Amino acid sequence: MSYRTLKRPLDLLLAAAALLLLAPLIGLTALAVRVTMGAPVLFRQQRPGLRGVPFTMLKFRTMSDARDAAGNLLPDAQRLTRLGRILRATSLDELPELINVVRGEMSLVGPRPLLMAYLPRYNAQQSRRHEVRPGITGWAQVNGRNAISWDDKFALDVWYVDHLSLALDLRILALTLWKVLRREGISATHSLTMVEFMGNACVADTDVGKAQR
Repeated sequence: MSYRTLKRPLDLLLAAAALLLLAPLIGLTALAVRVTMGAPVLFRQQRPGLRGVPFTMLKFRTMSDARDAAGNLLPDAQRLTRLGRILRATSLDELPELINVVRGEMSLVGPRPLLMAYLPRYNAQQSRRHEVRPGITGWAQVNGRNAISWDDKFALDVWYVDHLSLALDLRILALTLWKVLRREGISATHSLTMVEFMGNACVADTDVGKAQR
């Protein structure tokens, strides 16, 4: 039996176990978000999953709903709370995505689910990142996360799709833990989050992924 066939039941088993083991931490994090930012505790957003089919991704909130005098949301840098910075730095904001894994919408390892608006902006090569379920962590995340360019990120994602294996997934999970402990690649060079992907980038060379191994 191939690993692609085994990947889903392994995801289900490991994600369910993680939810049980981390239940106290998840509960405390939810309480902290509720006390400091109010309701809702979870951030919900439509993201493209396997074959681009949309699903609702769950994360803990890291930003307030602060608005200017005209009622417009303030920039991300002004809405990111002190607790939000801690949750992002430790990746605790990602814990609710374990529910997405149990539901079958995500995998523990795979290309990160981006915005629905990006779907028509991908070229044919970039779209191949949707040939597998999106992941809580992935090959791009352990090779730079938000600190690398979109071209490199997509090249790494496609390289992962072509080289998917149990050994690679275990390596990515181990590297993820190491990166989280060292708090590497949390933000892009000049912003809190990755700049918007506008399309028109050609990602044809998947040797980027191979070079990072």
